[in-house]
Amino acid sequence: MVTQKKIGVVLFNLGGPDSLDAVEPFLFNLFNDPDIINFPFSFLFRKRLAKYISRKRSPKIVEQYKQIGGKSPLLELTRKQAEALNIELNSKINCKVYIAMRYWHPFTDEIMPQLEKERFNKLILLPLYPQYSVSTIGSSKNEWDRIKNKYSSIKNIETVLVSEYFNHPTYIDAIVEGINFTLKKFPEDVRDSVVLLFSAHGTPIKLVKMGDPYKGQIEETVRSVISRGDFKQKHMLGFQSKVGPQKWLEPKTLDIIDEIAKDSNQNILVIPIAFVSDHLETLFEIGIEFRKHAENKGIKQFEVMPGLNDSPLFIKALSEIVLNNLN
Repeated sequence: MVTQKKIGVVLFNLGGPDSLDAVEPFLFNLFNDPDIINFPFSFLFRKRLAKYISRKRSPKIVEQYKQIGGKSPLLELTRKQAEALNIELNSKINCKVYIAMRYWHPFTDEIMPQLEKERFNKLILLPLYPQYSVSTIGSSKNEWDRIKNKYSSIKNIETVLVSEYFNHPTYIDAIVEGINFTLKKFPEDVRDSVVLLFSAHGTPIKLVKMGDPYKGQIEETVRSVISRGDFKQKHMLGFQSKVGPQKWLEPKTLDIIDEIAKDSNQNILVIPIAFVSDHLETLFEIGIEFRKHAENKGIKQFEVMPGLNDSPLFIKALSEIVLNNLN
């Protein structure tokens, strides 16, 4: 039976350029975020710094996007997740699912008029980041709070933020399923010796020192996956996507690949553990750049687990998370 209460679910995600021309403005939005560029007095010249960084980095990033189809697949994948979640939830509650991207369309302020018209009884803010960091979920929530203050009807709706679900059982099951599916790409006689290399997006170490729980939650997700899947293979955790001169989380995923390559005829399965959807970091950085590096180092077989994307188990996990946060 469908409840009469009307629930709005807003999926928070990073966003990505929908064309090559959008790469530079997307990067500008990213580096103009006070939760990304944040050091004493940075507000005085953050905008100029963001313009400089985005202009300098965009030619390289454009070339990377060219190799994965000329744009980010993130919006298309997030729409599929939203559609699947909408169907799953509406068998139990009266709800509607929306998408709010942080750095490219549809932005948070673009969905506010739609939310106003619907007159929801409650809003659930559901980030597509299972682990909490001030630079991801924190940034999206800060943007939400800034925008909602312009809309009195939204400001007064009961709103719940799902701040983390890094060890939710069904989410863990979805990852285990993805690993087992990808392991089948290896010959049966080598599967037990495949190295499970978990790769997470890095963050500056200063965030950890300030109390950001991201690193600890990533480590707990990995432990839960290994335990839940009863994996006996050697497993390792690395960090990728470093930007700028600051010291970031280590070890680097590339350094771990080098370490694994010291043993002859090794096989690697990379699990993008901080990403639920495929995008530049999984399709290009891991799927192309890291793969080429591994092959050059003599790795025998290199496979990448696809993102959870709209897999039924992951959608089921999101549905359970929403339902758990209604009361």
